[in-house]
Amino acid sequence: LSGNLTIIWLVVSNTSLHTPMYFFLTQLSLSDIILTTNIVPNTLSILLQQGKIMSFSGCITQFYIFGSSESSECLFLTVMAYDRYLAICRPLHYTAIMHHALTMKLVIVSWLLSFSFILITTITISRLHFCGPNVIDHFFCDLDPLIAISCSDTSIVKMAAFILSFPLIIIPLIIILMSYTYIVLSILRITSTSGRGKVFSTCSSHLSVVSIFYGTLIGIYILPTKGLSLTVSKVMSLLYTVVTPMLNPIIYSLRNKDIKQNEAKPIVRPSIAMVEFKELHVSRVQGEIFSVNVLMRVLNL
Repeated sequence: LSGNLTIIWLVVSNTSLHTPMYFFLTQLSLSDIILTTNIVPNTLSILLQQGKIMSFSGCITQFYIFGSSESSECLFLTVMAYDRYLAICRPLHYTAIMHHALTMKLVIVSWLLSFSFILITTITISRLHFCGPNVIDHFFCDLDPLIAISCSDTSIVKMAAFILSFPLIIIPLIIILMSYTYIVLSILRITSTSGRGKVFSTCSSHLSVVSIFYGTLIGIYILPTKGLSLTVSKVMSLLYTVVTPMLNPIIYSLRNKDIKQNEAKPIVRPSIAMVEFKELHVSRVQGEIFSVNVLMRVLNL
């Protein structure tokens, strides 16, 4: 929680970080904060009390917030992959395409889609009947544990979850893979080893987070779960609900030069009007400098 709050504070407080990439990073940190505050306190309470009684409305609310934050993280990771694709593969057009209005639209649409799509699954779950004993053998109210204790037909819930997995998990993953395919091809065109390393370092942090997040997510929700023990399922759930939000700020801090440099700098707080002006100005100037540098590396100048 403190790591993600630090990331947001650094990006907001330092005008040198007012770029689309770091703006998307703050949204990713915000989704991690929502996920952590929704799951961790309840999980700790369950572990300390050897169980906990939760109301049906509280359980449904926890599932809705959990699903929305997880979905938003999928979409923000996709947006960040597209941002890296533009910066590396189309450097001269980066500032013209990834302008301030587009970044705001991408963020707003990602949040709206996340909360809207998960609402469909939440409504179908809320209409299930639970005959008892209503004991969830899990750390939080997830989809599979709720389906397991229901005594009514769950085919509609499963169908809704399957259909929604395409716009929220499968399609974003395909976009990420396509983006990195083009990124790798662009990097391979660079002749110097040092040039390849510098360009790849701009997206290595994001690639690490994507690997950890989607690895556990696909293992639980996409791959067949028959034969998977309940203990293993719980551990994998903790990986993407607790461990991944904790690792995200660590990965970005250790591998990102700009974040590490600004962690040691004193914070200068400009006025709100100056922040908006400098955000656009710095974003475009840095984008143009980055575009020229990348183009020179690609052309081996």
